[in-house]
Amino acid sequence: MTTKHAMPATTEAVDDYLKAILELSGPEDQRVTSNALAGHLEIRAASVTGMLQKLAGHTPSFVRYEKHHGVHLTALGKRRAVEILRHHRLLERFLHDVLDYSWDEVHEEAERLEHYISERLEDRIAAKLGDPAVDPHGHIIPEKDGAIPARDEVALSKWPCGVTAVISSVSDRDPAALREMKRLGLVPGTILTVETGTRTASLRIRMGSEASLRLSCELAAEILVVPESAG
Repeated sequence: MTTKHAMPATTEAVDDYLKAILELSGPEDQRVTSNALAGHLEIRAASVTGMLQKLAGHTPSFVRYEKHHGVHLTALGKRRAVEILRHHRLLERFLHDVLDYSWDEVHEEAERLEHYISERLEDRIAAKLGDPAVDPHGHIIPEKDGAIPARDEVALSKWPCGVTAVISSVSDRDPAALREMKRLGLVPGTILTVETGTRTASLRIRMGSEASLRLSCELAAEILVVPESAG
């Protein structure tokens, strides 16, 4: 009988780095730069470099890091990152669906809790929710075995005019932006068409039979879409 090897103990800071690297590396596991991590975590680049060197020197190592060439996760680092990401997105779904948190509140709460829930509690939450596929913002929840189904999304700010799309997910990092999206009805599952756009300032979109509305490219960049046939 095979047994699952115990995961080495990690700190909140380590978990945050591993999850950020996973999110920034994308489905093709691209190397992530220190500057990209610094922007994502909102900390100084020098602090990022120091932490990456520490993570790379950990035995067993969570990352492979080369100065000026970026970082990517080892198999161990990816396993922990996916575990934390699953915790986070399940917690968001639980907070939203069961405890009635609004979708602009759940990210911050899940950030606090994701490091501490046990595998047993994770399983109980998943079962209570019926093993949901996505969190309230449309992000895919990793499966129990660590698999993350692929989805080819494009930022609405880069979507071609005249082609119908479906909102697949939205960024959960800015509560004010989420409140604005909710006010406008720009939530996962919404079908829309870009009518015109400058790609530098704003674009005009239409949702169904409703009147068209003007959307800043900054907000549109936080909304990811897929073709209507894939939605």
